[in-house]
Amino acid sequence: MDPEVSFMLCCDPLQALGEHQIHVEISDRFNRQSFPEIEQHIEAVWSDRVAKQPWLFNGAKFRLHSAVLSVMEKGPMAEQPVQNLTHSQQRGEGDQLESADQSSDRLVKEEQSCVLTLQLGLTCYKDYLGTNWSREAGRLQSHGQNECADPQAFLAQPLGVGAVVATADGDIVLLRRSQKVAEAAGLLDIPGGHPEPKMLCPGVSEEAICAELLQDKERAVVSEIFSSVCAEISDEVNVPISSLSRPVFMGIALNHTSAGRPSAEFYVRCTLTTEEVRDLYRSGGLEAHESTEILFLSRAKVFQLDERSLMWSEMCPSAKGAVLLYQRVMPDC
Repeated sequence: MDPEVSFMLCCDPLQALGEHQIHVEISDRFNRQSFPEIEQHIEAVWSDRVAKQPWLFNGAKFRLHSAVLSVMEKGPMAEQPVQNLTHSQQRGEGDQLESADQSSDRLVKEEQSCVLTLQLGLTCYKDYLGTNWSREAGRLQSHGQNECADPQAFLAQPLGVGAVVATADGDIVLLRRSQKVAEAAGLLDIPGGHPEPKMLCPGVSEEAICAELLQDKERAVVSEIFSSVCAEISDEVNVPISSLSRPVFMGIALNHTSAGRPSAEFYVRCTLTTEEVRDLYRSGGLEAHESTEILFLSRAKVFQLDERSLMWSEMCPSAKGAVLLYQRVMPDC
């Protein structure tokens, strides 16, 4: 596999997971570990970045500590071992949405027996810049392995989301990232972003959001993870949320250009044709500044993508991870 990306978790072929099959546990126990030296480094990195880019905003993010896939058999639930990170809105309604949802629901087996549990803490963008995206990331991983038997223990590990979006014509959407974005400038990507803890804590400042405020809101957290996928597609591609199916979860990819940062990857159908999507993108959107071009690949061409492909070198790690998961999990979709 491409050294820039690996899988933390990959669903079985044709067994992508629906929202009802995802569970979360939220606790301060799943936050990043700390020691004085790294805290000083994080503050120094942040001060330097803000001085150069005063518009930066330190938003709260969910931190992925681990993921455990369990399989329900005829007897008690049996946990299946998987790699985990300790190692390693609104939705419109209408006929279009119902049609997209029905086609998406067929991607999940009617008698699906898998349940995924995500152990989540909290982190922030400042911590991400000072750990995963820092020159000290390798040393922090070594320290984590030596001190905690967990190379990611001292890293922020914010959970991202991404989506392989298929148009009504069966084409897959790719976006060329702007030269002004902080990461992977100019490379091809899929629509994506982050679920936002602030959506579940109205009236609370980003700095004051903590795990205690999210207790008994576990289902709302899962809903935010899934709805954030559609929100990011809508904002970046400029398509209405009502044209998008319910996302189905394919797996978790790790970006090794940012020290194994995790991203949950989803598959989403769009009821609009390729030309309709292209026209809407060209008319602009809330996050139009993040990309400069939209591309469409046929399903056949997406399944031909690998390290030998010319386009592969133009793709950022998040897109590579999502495409590889799509090839494995959605072979007939």
